[in-house]
Amino acid sequence: MLFVSAGRSPKRRDSDELGVTAHLAGKGWSAACGSRSEGDALSDPFTLDEFENLARTRVPAVAWDYVQGGAGRESTIAANRALFDGLLLRPRMLVDVTDVDPCVEVLGTRLAMPVGVAPMAYHRLMHPDGESATVRAAGDAGVLYIASIFASESLETIAEAATGPLWLQLYWLRRRDVFADLVRRAKAAGYQALVLTVDAPRVARRPRDIRNSFSLPEGITAANLGAGVAGIAEFNAAGVSAIEAHSRDQFDPSITWSDLAWLRDRTSLPLILKGILTAQDALLAVEHGIDALVVSNHGGRQLDGAVPSLAALPEIVEAVAGRVPVLLDGGIRSGADVAKALALGAAAVLVGRPVLWGLGAAGQDGAAAVLRLLREEFEEVMVLSGRARTADFGADAVRARG
Repeated sequence: MLFVSAGRSPKRRDSDELGVTAHLAGKGWSAACGSRSEGDALSDPFTLDEFENLARTRVPAVAWDYVQGGAGRESTIAANRALFDGLLLRPRMLVDVTDVDPCVEVLGTRLAMPVGVAPMAYHRLMHPDGESATVRAAGDAGVLYIASIFASESLETIAEAATGPLWLQLYWLRRRDVFADLVRRAKAAGYQALVLTVDAPRVARRPRDIRNSFSLPEGITAANLGAGVAGIAEFNAAGVSAIEAHSRDQFDPSITWSDLAWLRDRTSLPLILKGILTAQDALLAVEHGIDALVVSNHGGRQLDGAVPSLAALPEIVEAVAGRVPVLLDGGIRSGADVAKALALGAAAVLVGRPVLWGLGAAGQDGAAAVLRLLREEFEEVMVLSGRARTADFGADAVRARG
């Protein structure tokens, strides 16, 4: 079975030590949230869709809406998936695939497969073990983990639990002293790169969160913002998303390309921009010395109707012409999707919601199972499509449906 408890890391903490279990139980969580009880007859998930269905039964509805929801009519979420489904793989035959190698190198770091965990806020909404559980799962899988500035555990706690490559994602805050301190702390804690999200001068209007008057439950906070920065709870109001209101108060919407020099002056870490969707911005990023790009529409959570990430990928890859790595975020739901992104020029992909589904379904074991499933699927695609190395997925590996 996927969700056995033997062999867990000794760093793993009992949920009760987090001091939030009792509160979460009052908000719809069970004491055993994310873990199997004796006699649980649920079958192991064999697809990411099955992880989604399982997690939905184990996560409070309001938290589920926060994770699953998007901006506006959520058309961009659907478009991200439609583009992948509209692309077909072109297998080659009579190729020696006795041994396939799914490893890649990104910014000097070797990954066990071309996959990373996308930055996502508040993992403890999905399971009391939070980001520590997810980062351990990523380390066990040998993949990149990107911690969110809005993690529900401190960046130092996450770094202590990490055993693999680790980057920190940031939004540009109005309080530059707080922003600069996060940059300093990341370097001190051993993070290897910074990921600046550039598609969110404020959080978009997300109808599910407004309908739910979404805020953070007691005991879960933005653990890295600290004193002097308004908390999410200060913006609680009926018919209001506290997350959206908080962003309008705390995010700096005035930053431009010229502000990147200020950030460069404060760190020697590689700087990645996340949220690039046009060749024009990709070229500007290269001109400003950015070290890598993430093609992303924020998983459909920002500008509804924005170009799907996969559709934007080719023009950005062509524009940068190999000068910086280009990663893709948004819509990955299988190993075949990973292969399709590589074929269009991505160096690697970032996976978001599915990892949280695994976390919500069974904590660290569930997140690890999601990543393991993606690797198994991707390796099978390599074998069956006659592509023994990740570099073998060129433009000839795919074609449009119809």
